[in-house]
Amino acid sequence: MNQPIVSGHARSYYAASVGALPDYPSLSGDLDADVCVIGGGFTGVNTAIELAQRGLSVILLEGRRIGWGASGRNGGQLIRGIGHDVSGFARYVGSEGVNYLERAGIESVEVVGQRIVEHGIDCDLRWGFCELANTPAQFKAFQAEQHSLADLGYRHATRLVTAKQMHQVVASSLYAGGMVDMGSGHLHPLKLVLGEAQIAASLGVRIFEHSPVLELLHGDSVKVRCASGTVRAGRLVLACNAHLDELEPRLSGKVLPAGSYIIATQPLPEALAVQLIPGNLALCDQKVGLDYYRLTADRRLLFGGACHYSGRDPADIGAYMRPKMLKVFPHLSEAAIDFQWGGKIGITANRFPQVGRLRQYPNVYYAQGYSGHGLNVTHWTARLLAEAIHAGHSQGMDIFSAVPHMTFPGGPALRVPLLALGMLWHRLRETLG
Repeated sequence: MNQPIVSGHARSYYAASVGALPDYPSLSGDLDADVCVIGGGFTGVNTAIELAQRGLSVILLEGRRIGWGASGRNGGQLIRGIGHDVSGFARYVGSEGVNYLERAGIESVEVVGQRIVEHGIDCDLRWGFCELANTPAQFKAFQAEQHSLADLGYRHATRLVTAKQMHQVVASSLYAGGMVDMGSGHLHPLKLVLGEAQIAASLGVRIFEHSPVLELLHGDSVKVRCASGTVRAGRLVLACNAHLDELEPRLSGKVLPAGSYIIATQPLPEALAVQLIPGNLALCDQKVGLDYYRLTADRRLLFGGACHYSGRDPADIGAYMRPKMLKVFPHLSEAAIDFQWGGKIGITANRFPQVGRLRQYPNVYYAQGYSGHGLNVTHWTARLLAEAIHAGHSQGMDIFSAVPHMTFPGGPALRVPLLALGMLWHRLRETLG
């Protein structure tokens, strides 16, 4: 994506507000470790933490900078759930498996919160989230969702907000209602992943940036070749998600790298910020090409969404996203857009993450395809990968890997256009329905 960069990162609000960026060396020479992790986002960094806490030696390789991809560019919404309704996977994992996945969607948020508190990571964490209903049917579904959370023993406060009450959470007349959840929230994702990288380094993880992997040589141990060195490890973790490319074709064909875009306004007057989002909540609607938004710590409106499957980025992200923002908040017609950026997120066909090990090379593990729920689920899958590598087995990873995943048809050349056509159909149905 052709955007100005800030110390190797896209010129996002996050990169501009993170402060000093720590530097890690590039790989030079030949090294050995128990585990090599490829990818310096939430999955890779947290897997490294979990492995190091279990006493394993770890080398982490990042092709660009820690948090360069979606982990450091996303909307910063820390929201419970693993993806779409997991009850549809009962035929693969059974009712107990579904119960596990529902609880994992809740507990994964708590894992993130605990890590932030335990290590004192300053990442602008605020609790509070509102799901927004675009239709009365969606609002009715929130009522069932609230009951399901109660059945799971959800300990955080939730409340339904009718269309007439929506001014209590957002200054917009677009919505048919909402559900407030005080167990979810929002934060500065780049500050979080950089803080977690410092935790990993303090545990002895050797981190190398600017070290893209050129080749994998499989065997009883895996040899990972970079331009200026190699890593030999007994086990390998692929944590590249949307940026795996063809490093491992068995996995890259199961995830579609889709573009997602965000704008951030100038800092808003306090009175206007409170008017727009009275409770300083994170908010997200239910459309196929969803809108999500929140206030930053310095009172900017951060507005994102418009997931793109065409493989082509908008020529002007600000011009593309601003009308979407003004449809929700016409109050901001005079507000300047200070930042605009985008990046790739990993989308799977069933909107469920892929976690497991390669059948052909059982010492190669992976996690990818979070489909918009990466902030919390990455931390959960990192724990599962570490359990499996350290103990030789993880019941949670077995449940995740029991869900089958299709390879997108058409190969690299046709994969994106075919999916773009399918998403156009879903959006047409949404408009007509």
